[in-house]
Amino acid sequence: MILQEFDNEKNAVINPEMIYKRVPDFPETVVAVFSHYLFDRLVKVLDGKQIAELRDVDGNHPVYSVTYKGKKLAFAKARGGGASCVGTYEDVIAFGAKRIILTGNCGVLDKSIEDCGIIIPNRAIRDEGTSYHYAPAADFIDVNVRYADVFKKICDERGYKYVEGTTWTTDAFYRETPEKVARRKKMGAICVEMECASMQAMCNFRGVEMFEYFYAGDNLDSDKWQPRSLSGKVRLDKKEKIVLLAFELAAEIS
Repeated sequence: MILQEFDNEKNAVINPEMIYKRVPDFPETVVAVFSHYLFDRLVKVLDGKQIAELRDVDGNHPVYSVTYKGKKLAFAKARGGGASCVGTYEDVIAFGAKRIILTGNCGVLDKSIEDCGIIIPNRAIRDEGTSYHYAPAADFIDVNVRYADVFKKICDERGYKYVEGTTWTTDAFYRETPEKVARRKKMGAICVEMECASMQAMCNFRGVEMFEYFYAGDNLDSDKWQPRSLSGKVRLDKKEKIVLLAFELAAEIS
């Protein structure tokens, strides 16, 4: 099968360094969010200064430098979907990043997880294609093996509840059928998203650290789909506070 044709060769026909050059003094730690509403808000709140720019068919995408608790960090917007997200952070790594902290929305497969509740994945189901270009074929990949305890301590100290478990990374959110949801729940999945397995595989391959956590959005654990706070404009103040936990972690480990 094609997905079993993993090639461990680091040098490809096209490499990120051919497109983007290293940025002098680029921060080693990058915080990334998916929501453009939250990204724009936090660039203003944290007084971000542009230090680099990514370019693709959708236009130009700035990367900012921010200072949080005395630590210089990079702040970049993530793209939805494993392939797009990995492509973006391959380029950011070329700028000089050595550590990526990623956060965004996910759907829940356990209705007891409250809206905007924090989820810390410990492994991801690889129901997508991108990770198979960065790691040998397997159903699961371990995630967050290094900084989970640090992040849980940050949550505990600030009174944020969280749950841990397996996430289901998929390429096709319109193909989350009732049968597939049931299968993934049997595999232990408590939530579903589109990037975690892909990003972890890429970061492992490139020797870059990654930590990812989610805030719960829509509920798939019901007879009828419940959007809840899936919309990017809903509960922005709550989501902003949850995203700021990524900066707390970044400042702690940088």
